[in-house]
Amino acid sequence: MTIIDNDLLSIQEARILAENAYEAQKLLAAFSQEKLDVIVESMADELEQHTQALAMMSHDETDYGDWQHKLIKNEFVCGFARRALRGMRCVGIIGEDREKQTKDVGVPVGVIVALCPATSPVSTTIYKALIAIKSGNAIVFSPHPRAKKTISKTLDIMIEAAQKHGLPEGALSYLHTVASSGTVELMEHKEVSLILNTGVPGMLDAASKSGKPLIYGGAGNGPAFIERTADIQQAAKDIIASKTFDYGVVSAAGQSIVVDGCIAGEVKSALQSNGAYFMSDDEASTLGSLLFHSDGKPNHDLIGIPAVKIARKAGFSVPDNTTVLVAARKYVSEFDPYSREKLCPVLGFYIEPDWMHACEKCIELLLSDRCGHTLVIHSKDEDVITQFALKKPVGRVLVNTPAAFGSMGATTNLFPSMTLGSGSAGKGFTSDNVSPMNLIYLRKVGYGVRGVESMDAEVFNKDTPAAKVVEPVSSGDFSSNSLQAVHRILKEAIGEL
Repeated sequence: MTIIDNDLLSIQEARILAENAYEAQKLLAAFSQEKLDVIVESMADELEQHTQALAMMSHDETDYGDWQHKLIKNEFVCGFARRALRGMRCVGIIGEDREKQTKDVGVPVGVIVALCPATSPVSTTIYKALIAIKSGNAIVFSPHPRAKKTISKTLDIMIEAAQKHGLPEGALSYLHTVASSGTVELMEHKEVSLILNTGVPGMLDAASKSGKPLIYGGAGNGPAFIERTADIQQAAKDIIASKTFDYGVVSAAGQSIVVDGCIAGEVKSALQSNGAYFMSDDEASTLGSLLFHSDGKPNHDLIGIPAVKIARKAGFSVPDNTTVLVAARKYVSEFDPYSREKLCPVLGFYIEPDWMHACEKCIELLLSDRCGHTLVIHSKDEDVITQFALKKPVGRVLVNTPAAFGSMGATTNLFPSMTLGSGSAGKGFTSDNVSPMNLIYLRKVGYGVRGVESMDAEVFNKDTPAAKVVEPVSSGDFSSNSLQAVHRILKEAIGEL
């Protein structure tokens, strides 16, 4: 009998992929921006022929969301996001100040390990591959086990198209034997420079322990605040459009509504007119007990399915036109399931007496999962909007827009992205809408513009006649007077410190 150890196979494959990617990236690093752009365009062009098939495949494999909405995300990446990448310079000379005589050189970080969620497997995989190659990096994917076939198919299409246009073999690859041990081996491999984790919290601790820089687009738990000056009808439409898109699997979609007390009745009516069903206490209690398992992990049977189906699973019926289920709450608690991220069309509903109390409630909600992602405020009062923007522990604040679409840059002018960092408010080192610019570092170039003789006056502001700017001098031109001047300046500087 033959015994196959998938863990060992996955670890060995991870090592091979990381080493191959490292060698391929050496070649890729010599490519011009124009050549990289040709490869990126070829990948997106080919994928445009498969966006619907991949959307349907991802839904069939994962049972999450609505395939038609997944198609929208796929087309968004291959179209709108791709166009945003055009003309962007990421490698080589990407910035120059002729007056100050400085330049910025974009340098790829090297080999990237990518993890993608089962909730948006196609669009996230496409986006990460495009921005990695655009910025001259090699990238190795560890497919999510629940979406392995879909992610693998998506990558196979891109790899074939890219290699036809000159992408070095190994620069874009993925684990075929998927196991957590192989993913950990990838992240810890000495040739890997960066980890790009979108929506895979189960691998977050391992990523953090790897010692590698981490970009994390993770849990949302973002509230939507409706302030008294808001367009209430539009706010209700925006919140429900966001939360029902792909049946709530988008992390930025919003998890709770916080309402200014004086307009609570109008808001409730507006939500109900758009299909919101306010659960009774008993219904909310029953559903709440099903949203998460006893170990705190989400119940995957309720992720990304319609509100009517969720109610049926909880044992109560709702009208057929129900879009979201709403639970009225008073307090935020780690033990309250409605205070947490819910990747389905279910919302908590909080009423506060004024915007200041609402501000505190939003902070409580954001800190309850400690992965500050996105907050939405519906208001016409710029002072209140500013206060919310200044005080919230969150990666992005959206104003008067559906969160799911505004966060990814579809209804705002944020950079079009499928990886939304949570940064210092959560995990990872950036709160940006992640772009190719997050996958490079800048090499600074500065030309000499003053000689040592002029440093006394210009750099240290000494009361000596300003010296004329001179050309840089070579080490062979240093006189004893010049050296003495340097020593004196350094001695005075140390004294000042």
